[in-house]
Amino acid sequence: MSAATTPDPENLGPGRPVLFRHGTVLTMDDSHTVLRDADVLVIGERVEAVGHNLSAPDDALVIDATGGIVMPGMIDTHRHLWQTAMRGYGADWTLTQYFVWYYLEWGKIFRPEDIHAGNLLSAIEALDAGVTTLVDWSHGLRTIDHADAALDALESVPGRHVFAYGNIQAAPWEWSASPDFRDFVTRRLHGKGDMLGFQLAFDVTGDPAFPEKAAFEAARDLGAPVTTHAGVWGATNDDGIRLMHEHGFMTPSTIYVHAATLTPDSYNRIAATGGSVSISTESEQSAGQGYPPSWRLRRHGIPASLSMDTSVWWSGDLFSAMRSTLSADRSREHLEAHARTETVTHCVLRAEDVVDWATRGGAKALGLDSVTGSLQPGRKADVILIKNDQNPAMFPLLNPYGHVVFQAQRADVHTVLVNGRVVKHDHHLVNIDLTPARQAVGDTVDYLMTTMGEEAWTTGMNPEVPKVTVHDNPYTYTDWSAAGSD
Repeated sequence: MSAATTPDPENLGPGRPVLFRHGTVLTMDDSHTVLRDADVLVIGERVEAVGHNLSAPDDALVIDATGGIVMPGMIDTHRHLWQTAMRGYGADWTLTQYFVWYYLEWGKIFRPEDIHAGNLLSAIEALDAGVTTLVDWSHGLRTIDHADAALDALESVPGRHVFAYGNIQAAPWEWSASPDFRDFVTRRLHGKGDMLGFQLAFDVTGDPAFPEKAAFEAARDLGAPVTTHAGVWGATNDDGIRLMHEHGFMTPSTIYVHAATLTPDSYNRIAATGGSVSISTESEQSAGQGYPPSWRLRRHGIPASLSMDTSVWWSGDLFSAMRSTLSADRSREHLEAHARTETVTHCVLRAEDVVDWATRGGAKALGLDSVTGSLQPGRKADVILIKNDQNPAMFPLLNPYGHVVFQAQRADVHTVLVNGRVVKHDHHLVNIDLTPARQAVGDTVDYLMTTMGEEAWTTGMNPEVPKVTVHDNPYTYTDWSAAGSD
């Protein structure tokens, strides 16, 4: 980071042309073109040109990208923003403990202002980490007041958002039929363009009566895609996929989150209907939804995107998602080969692939691939520069895809543009004040601790540790000692 202080907002106002000069450009176009010592020119909301020695208007903000990587902004297709006020609280939870805490015990005490606090902090954090498009998998919306508060927070932060409406405290076939919900959609979500998308977020239990049918019909009436937690061990299974397929509700716009414990038949149904899977590797490998499914998706030709799920457990950036996904996939490949007494000599999944999933993969899943996800003339200018001259891990820059996945981190995000607007520059957020978010989150934590009581709060954060049996070891140290020897 340079010695510069917070950049002058007057010099970074919306509409000013921006030229990234002399960077390594990952276009993420159909050919995954990589340009060395290249430029990206942004005029208005769009990428004007990508190439070498570009000319720019006299009033352009010229950013020296030498030694850095210019790439599309990252896209997170599944994040429960409302839980961010409890960052790290559930670090030692299993999925069962998560369900008990949020679904059964304490999720119902969240007030609209608590939903607002989590959404505000998470949306700001996403921009800071180079995530320019974010799906708010908002399943804490007990009332329309909660929904208004969640959306107010999103609209106060200059990111590209998709609002996935959900309510874990009520049945989806009930809340999706509510006149208040329909009025909310008309009042708050119509006519927002590509800066604010809309999904319905609910799960399918596998009940043979298929009560979720009405919620799918509501989504169809509203023209909204469905995002659903599928293939989650102990919660959702192949029956849900089969019911969706038999009733014609599996579409190319459907996003299946996790999809980690399904049979080949279910993966075939997803592939045949053109859906995609949002992989949340940190979540799946820690909470227990199932082994991160990228290795299965590759075998069935199912498109993938990446997500981080919730900050009540894990990191809120896609660098961690890319790294953990690539590592989990390769680990599985090695384990299966070793079980056959074979050795993997060439990796199938590459760093380039998970960078794709974190950018254009997310754009395709959300139906935004003509808008964002790649750096091509005419696309909306969602652009990030990864550069940090004070980080010794940022040079030499040899394999740019490998560098993004294994070396870079959120602190290396130098500049972020969303829709052509500079929202971060020289490692500082622009015109975004953390003070209100800090205050709001502090108020939420105080409220939760007071309402729950100290004992419940402490117990929830520190679940019981199961006893582990240590087996007898037949090998023991001898009584021999070197003391006194010559």
